[in-house]
Amino acid sequence: MAAPILSWEGLGLVQGNGWLFQDLDIHIQQRDRLALIGRNGAGKTTLLKLLGGQVDADKGTRSIQPGTKIVTLEQDPFFTGFDTLMDFALSGKDAPPRHEVESIAGQLGIDMTRKADSASGGERRRAALARALASEPDLLLLDEPTNHLDLAAIDWLEDWLQRYRGAFVVISHDRTFLERLTKATLWLDRGSLRRKDIGFGGYEAWMEQVYAEEARAADKLDAKLKIEAHWLERGVTARRKRNMGRLEKLYEMRAQRAAMLSPQGTAKLAIASDDAKSKAVIVADHVNKSFGDRPIVKDFTLRITRKDRIGVVGSNGAGKTTLLKLLTGELEPDSGTITLAKTLQGIMIDQQRSLMAPDKRVRDVLADGSDWIDVRGVRKHIQGYLKDFLFDPGLVEARIGTLSGGERSRLLLAREFARFSNLLVLDEPTNDLDLETLDLLQEVISDYDGTVLIVSHDRDFLDRTVTITLGMDGSGKVDIVAGGYADWEKIRKQRQAGKPVARSAGADKPEAAVAAPVQPAKKGKLSYKDQRDYELLPKRIEELDAAIARGEAQLADPDLYAKDPRKFDALMAALEKVRAEKDAAEERWLELAEMVEG
Repeated sequence: MAAPILSWEGLGLVQGNGWLFQDLDIHIQQRDRLALIGRNGAGKTTLLKLLGGQVDADKGTRSIQPGTKIVTLEQDPFFTGFDTLMDFALSGKDAPPRHEVESIAGQLGIDMTRKADSASGGERRRAALARALASEPDLLLLDEPTNHLDLAAIDWLEDWLQRYRGAFVVISHDRTFLERLTKATLWLDRGSLRRKDIGFGGYEAWMEQVYAEEARAADKLDAKLKIEAHWLERGVTARRKRNMGRLEKLYEMRAQRAAMLSPQGTAKLAIASDDAKSKAVIVADHVNKSFGDRPIVKDFTLRITRKDRIGVVGSNGAGKTTLLKLLTGELEPDSGTITLAKTLQGIMIDQQRSLMAPDKRVRDVLADGSDWIDVRGVRKHIQGYLKDFLFDPGLVEARIGTLSGGERSRLLLAREFARFSNLLVLDEPTNDLDLETLDLLQEVISDYDGTVLIVSHDRDFLDRTVTITLGMDGSGKVDIVAGGYADWEKIRKQRQAGKPVARSAGADKPEAAVAAPVQPAKKGKLSYKDQRDYELLPKRIEELDAAIARGEAQLADPDLYAKDPRKFDALMAALEKVRAEKDAAEERWLELAEMVEG
């Protein structure tokens, strides 16, 4: 094997009062395509900076093959002090040739004469990409390269990296991007680094195998370690299994909406009836909107019902934000009507982390300094609620300034999801979230009892969450697709190939992809005990849910701990026991459901 182009041996870095990580060995070969994976706060960005030589280590030896050029694409490049985007791209002693920057900028569709201080996040990201790629690096270090990019730019970047002859290490929350490009995985976990020569597509199975081995090893340790290993496995692996069940439910919902979008379904709905109409929360009828001579939305008709999950996709400038504002009543159409249910109460998840002052504590942001938080009408202890969002409960007194960007985003989600609403509007919610938090966000969206509108460029996230995709190509036409991003992409490819595309009822309706109805699964053979568990567990899970609700209601008494701390501790312990039983019941039922489906 050839010598690595970059190595770290015995790498260690102190952060705060202890080691962020130590004794790490990393070797990067000439054509490596590495995914760097780890939870928010694990130190991924810091490790990337150590690889690039931007941060000094506290221990270890860094070796670079002579002549190796390393270029880093930072998550938030520093544009202050530059007049134009081109000034930024050509700055520094290692600036790339101007003609190379212009070539890549042209392919990315970015005007490099744009003023840096007024450029959007997407324009800055493409300018930073033009600088990095034009530098002809031997090793590219990419920190969230798809953030703020539209779908066309992501496709272009994937194609460029597939042809790229150097090595790269990438941090990304975009599962589709990682699955398509990476050939090996670096997993930064609890201060240690593991490497496996599988792409990201095999990472989750590998991760679950490691956790399962740790759980088995913990059986030989003391009770505390057993509990921690159980929480780790239950909090990550079991959540993933539950999400498999949620995906099945999502496919059923898509099939139902496909039927409603089909000619037969539309006809039934027209004579249906008050029940269907009462469930409608937003009704768009022949809506048109233009800015000057440019049409943004043309002849758009859609009835959005309670529990619909609507994804809005398209290139930057296609009109996604305009459509979102139309659907939420923030913007009036030029013609046609938008009718919102009178009971609609929406919240928009604000991704501006700057709104959270760095000197505030987690407790201040989440519960206005209290020990208790009202979660959609249910009073919960703040430490228990933090665990629901994958935080260490001990972080309750931590200052916002000490949290990573991803942890701040997760805290923002926790705060907003506690508020009562029946409409959630999520604008690029996946930025800065790690993969475990993305799983959690999918779970919360799946369990949400209202309607969800999502604007996102994260293809995998849309495939896992939405029932209907509204695809915009910039012409004003809106594709209404029963399904996720992959379903819309299939429609676009059919159209480009000149193949017929399914249409919804009426010549005046927008095109719609009608997903094939979900066929009932053929049942496999179960033993008597398995069959009985399969039939009875759903009811038991409902009973456990009710028990959890009763326990949380008792714990909601703010004076309980002061009056009777023993009772408080006993209730907390009992609640944990019931939650563990519910998790075990859900896992067991999902395993049986997989057996039934064969």
